[in-house]
Amino acid sequence: MRDWEKEKQARVAFIREMLVKTGAKGVVFGNSGGKDSALVAALSSFATKNVLGVIMPCASKRNFGEDREDGLAVAAKYGVETMVVDLTEVRSTLLGAVGNSLTTKGALSNIAPRLRMTTLYAIGAERGYLVAGTGNKSERYMGYFTKWGDGACDFNPIADLTATEVFDFLRYLGAPEHVVTKAPSAGLFEGQTDESEMGVTYAEIDAYLRGEKVSPEAEKIIEKYHKSSLHKMALPPVFSENK
Repeated sequence: MRDWEKEKQARVAFIREMLVKTGAKGVVFGNSGGKDSALVAALSSFATKNVLGVIMPCASKRNFGEDREDGLAVAAKYGVETMVVDLTEVRSTLLGAVGNSLTTKGALSNIAPRLRMTTLYAIGAERGYLVAGTGNKSERYMGYFTKWGDGACDFNPIADLTATEVFDFLRYLGAPEHVVTKAPSAGLFEGQTDESEMGVTYAEIDAYLRGEKVSPEAEKIIEKYHKSSLHKMALPPVFSENK
């Protein structure tokens, strides 16, 4: 059986070490109201009193309703300071600035995560806080994150945990039940859920990562996502004269 108390102490020590090494005063993270940000909120709150969770609705109705309420519930549970930054108008201004020429889902859906990361780094720089990443192992393997958006951070205390492990960890920490049980969603557009968009469940992804057998269809989807997103895992190639 997994020793979650030991895991908690090790990750709290990691966060404290990051603060000492960098001389940072605290931690800032995007409080999406989801399971991953809830776990980062909890662990950060155990490591330091200086934790800011930023709720950043951006056009999606879900951002202003369910996600916001769950984010506030997480903040209340772990005593995390909250700031709400509405990025809807910023997004509209950006779309107008490029002549409203963006029409593909990829171009449009990646705007919000990049605006959110810009916001977090601006606040972090002002306060002297580190930006904590909130992506889990399952998402990272699938490349299910936005490059230079929610994939950008100063450190990530949960990147080695699968989605299933995040659920279990949150239950151990007594996180709000609705946050643990609701369908994972990036909230990028109305009706969006991670699993429906990917075409595979987190249970299947996690089984694959454990080396267990999954259906041929699931295996094909997982491997396709992973291979097509490898560029997200490395720094951009640069030209070198000394080849």
